[in-house]
Amino acid sequence: MRVEVICTGDEVLSGATVNTNFSFISRQLYDAGLPVHWETTVGDDRESLLEAFRLAGTRADAVIVNGGLGPTVDDLSQETAAQAAGVGLALDDAWLARMENHFRLRSRIMPPNNRKQAMLPVGAEVLDNPVGTACGFAIDIGRARFFFTPGVPREMRRMIDEQVLPRILARSGTAQAVLLKRFHSFGIGESRADVLLAGVEALAPEGSVKLGFRAHYPQLETKLALRGASQAELRERLAPVAAAVRERLGNFILAEDEQTLEGMLLATLHKAGLTLAIAEDYTSGRVATRLAVLEGGGAVLRRSVAAPDRAALAAAVDAARTGSTRAARDADSADTDATGAGIASALRQLAGTDLALAIMVEPDSGADRTDFGGHVEIAIARETGVVIRRSRLVGGREWLRLGAAEMALDALRRHLGGLPIDERIDFEKLPE
Repeated sequence: MRVEVICTGDEVLSGATVNTNFSFISRQLYDAGLPVHWETTVGDDRESLLEAFRLAGTRADAVIVNGGLGPTVDDLSQETAAQAAGVGLALDDAWLARMENHFRLRSRIMPPNNRKQAMLPVGAEVLDNPVGTACGFAIDIGRARFFFTPGVPREMRRMIDEQVLPRILARSGTAQAVLLKRFHSFGIGESRADVLLAGVEALAPEGSVKLGFRAHYPQLETKLALRGASQAELRERLAPVAAAVRERLGNFILAEDEQTLEGMLLATLHKAGLTLAIAEDYTSGRVATRLAVLEGGGAVLRRSVAAPDRAALAAAVDAARTGSTRAARDADSADTDATGAGIASALRQLAGTDLALAIMVEPDSGADRTDFGGHVEIAIARETGVVIRRSRLVGGREWLRLGAAEMALDALRRHLGGLPIDERIDFEKLPE
């Protein structure tokens, strides 16, 4: 089965939009045993699109087209697909009714140009979109079956997983049951994980489990991919391998499958009835943001303070305690001790929370240094006292911010789980 992916849009072709949609589509296909043979990016131009569709129809067995299904004049996928297939366009009354109801439920009147989204090539198969108005569809062009998907990421992802991938697997004659198990970890690099997990594939019969990794700093994703006759069979094969991965990666595992570190952390805090306050410098408030945007985040995260450095952070806590703007302006006059323990303890008292997390980074001077990095101090305060995690991370400024934020959330996860918070990670540089 030879698969091609065509991504459309001037913003993608120009580089103004990073093409994360292709990354997702390609990963999903690869994990299902269907690696992509070609990727084509085309702007919003009829002739270029038509040429790309016709060429793909001569060399691929299945083609996924992403984008161009919107209501505006530069959304050209339906009409170009119809031209390439040699058919006309027809209104799909059922989808039009779906769109009108979509707007009605939101107390809105559907604009006239949205009707365009229900105009499909004659004979096309509708691909359901449960979270948007862009109607996906499938049609034969040349020797290939084309699958058209919306450019909105959350709509595209649902359609790929639920509509497109099962159809491509069926056409390939491959066993349709696919299972992908994922483990998300922090603090362990790809090469070390590969050594730790050597031989785990042999725990499943006949090499039916494929081990893989995807590094996206600061996390590492470990994948176990299986294909077979049924989900029940795959789960049985997976069980001993997944258990071995959990045992060997141990404390480094943050979450599994669709879970996230912040989601798991929030659930733990919520279940224990604990409230939290966060103070951070250098990380620009990103630690608090990762928790605050989640459903139920506001019930747990009661206060957050951000400042450019630890002196300003201590002053900001002082200002909040006293209501004095002068305290915020004059960092040198801050009463709060500008250490991790001092700031975390003061913030916990101020916010009246069960826990306070302080994250402070002292970056190196001279951004052009080849060993640029910074010293990280993480403090977790609760009624029983304060625990501290200190480290040094090396990398660019953004690398330092990402690493410090992840380390802070991981330290809190470990503390709540009774795990050592200062276990050495692969990304830190030890003192010489």
